Amino acid sequence: YHDQGLAPFKGLAKGSGVNFTAGLPVVRTSPDHGTAYDIAGKGEANPDSFRQAIYMAIDIYRNRKIYDEAHANPLPKIYQERKERP
Repeated sequence: YHDQGLAPFKGLAKGSGVNFTAGLPVVRTSPDHGTAYDIAGKGEANPDSFRQAIYMAIDIYRNRKIYDEAHANPLPKIYQERKERP
């Protein structure tokens, strides 16, 4: 089903799309376009999709870190919140 959804996605993303592989222990993003060997080294490539892939990877990493910290040991946090209440 991956290939069936990819064509409409590329049409809507217009060159700035990012692929994200979920369910991995590491963050994996990639630009939506292919390798484009025909324009390699000519200075014609648009870096937007690559940039967006990097930004998305950073966002995902930060969100995972925040989630892990919040769920690491919730009991001390609850105890401290109750202790601070008047």
